[in-house]
Amino acid sequence: MEAKQCKEVTEMVCLESDLQDGQMKEVLVDENKILLVRNNGEFTAVGGLCSHYGAPLIKGTLIGDRVRCPFHGACFNTKTGDIEEFPGLDCLPKFKVKVDGGKVYVTSDQKNLKKRVKKMSSRVPGVNHTVVLIGGGPASLQCAETLRQNDYDGRIVMVTKDEQLPLDKTKLSKAMNIEIEKVLLRQSDFLQQYGIEVWTKKEVKSVDTDAKTVTFQDGTLQNYDQLLISTGGRARPLECPGAELENVKLLQTYEDASEIHRISAGKKAVIVGTSFIGMEVAAYLSDKAASVTVIGTSKFPFQASLGSDIGKMTMQMLEEKNVKFYTSNGVAEIRGENGKVKEVVLKNGEVLPADIIIAGIGVIPNSDFLKETLVEIDSRKAVVVDKFMKTNIPDVFAAGDVVSFPLTLVGHKRVNIGHWQLAQAHGRIAGLSMLNRQVEINTVPYFWTMLLGKSIRYTGYGEGYTEIVFKGSTEERKFLAFYIKDEEVVAAASLNFDPAVARLAEMLLMGKRITKAQAQSDDLSWLQLP
Repeated sequence: MEAKQCKEVTEMVCLESDLQDGQMKEVLVDENKILLVRNNGEFTAVGGLCSHYGAPLIKGTLIGDRVRCPFHGACFNTKTGDIEEFPGLDCLPKFKVKVDGGKVYVTSDQKNLKKRVKKMSSRVPGVNHTVVLIGGGPASLQCAETLRQNDYDGRIVMVTKDEQLPLDKTKLSKAMNIEIEKVLLRQSDFLQQYGIEVWTKKEVKSVDTDAKTVTFQDGTLQNYDQLLISTGGRARPLECPGAELENVKLLQTYEDASEIHRISAGKKAVIVGTSFIGMEVAAYLSDKAASVTVIGTSKFPFQASLGSDIGKMTMQMLEEKNVKFYTSNGVAEIRGENGKVKEVVLKNGEVLPADIIIAGIGVIPNSDFLKETLVEIDSRKAVVVDKFMKTNIPDVFAAGDVVSFPLTLVGHKRVNIGHWQLAQAHGRIAGLSMLNRQVEINTVPYFWTMLLGKSIRYTGYGEGYTEIVFKGSTEERKFLAFYIKDEEVVAAASLNFDPAVARLAEMLLMGKRITKAQAQSDDLSWLQLP
């Protein structure tokens, strides 16, 4: 394909004295939003919008040569534009900078340049080495792209039981009627260009780690030289009489989301579960279903993960949209008529009318197909890996929601965390390990939830916290919450307090100790917020 000839545009964007070391500024050149950074007297310029979903990086946090997105936590090197922490797949474009006579000039050679694909190889004919990736999520895709970014020229086969190519499943509970093109992580021509085969509607039955083969439910067999297990988790089904009735739904696939959207319109929707999936689905359906009812076992939503105060606030947000809550409760029975859901019987005896029930009550790691192997599985069905994402079996790696991995933040204790960003981080490390590049997993968990247009961000690992210190308040719906354990901040959550969580994520990643006293102090200058 012939290279597109682009005209260079150079503009004076500021004076040299306008930026001090450690500062950044958003400038516009040739219709490009550009992030200009000064560090150690040197100016660099990269794309100003995060490659994940276009958040303005000027609102993020800058530490050294690295900027972290305020929305979802992706990190980019401000010298090269390369992505260093996820989510997102692409790097930022890089722009030429020149300082002359105390003035700073930036040159662009293309309009509307928002992202850059890292240089990747493809398959070389005749190279028979094969990597099989079981699972079609972010861990598999990131592993495949990492291999190609590091000159792997063998065969890559990604296998998924889903009907689609890898897609952004975090969107499915927030925008349930979204067009498939808007959630695909990569288009099919991209995958073909870089020699990444994707087999859809293909489910694994078993693995033989001695013979190095994968057997599928349709009876076919595939050999591998190296294997990645990144099968994620499946939604935990309801276990009560009537759970098998029509219109009792789980949200796992694109088809599930579309069907829930279609069936719920103008109907009575009952959601079981008050964690992230349940609450996001309730928020989404609040102006589409005739009524939305949420049933939860705890007193408030998110009680275990985010605490009662934030949980109470999210409950009030949804109640303002006429969502009704039955908390400290559960489902005893689902009753139907002609095979379809008609009503839900609660554990306290109350009966609620229902046309559709959506369960969001947790996930189970998809590891059952490994039961005939010697791959180590823990008591919660998660695949055990080391800091290089290796299992106990040679040439078998694992990544994403299916694994239990050592988290640096808690002294390398093994944890199972279902975050999108972590799955990508795992996939990258697994890909490097396959190439014998020994890079340890070292990442800080970062996730977000979106309810009625408001986004709560969270970073760290708060399990076992004993206290929460608030700045701002949940009543104002503007806060920063510090989760305290053993007199230290172990995690933080925020609403309308950017870029505090992004800043804390960087501090935790650098191993900085943040004390309870610092969190309690009225002086937050240590956070260096703008």
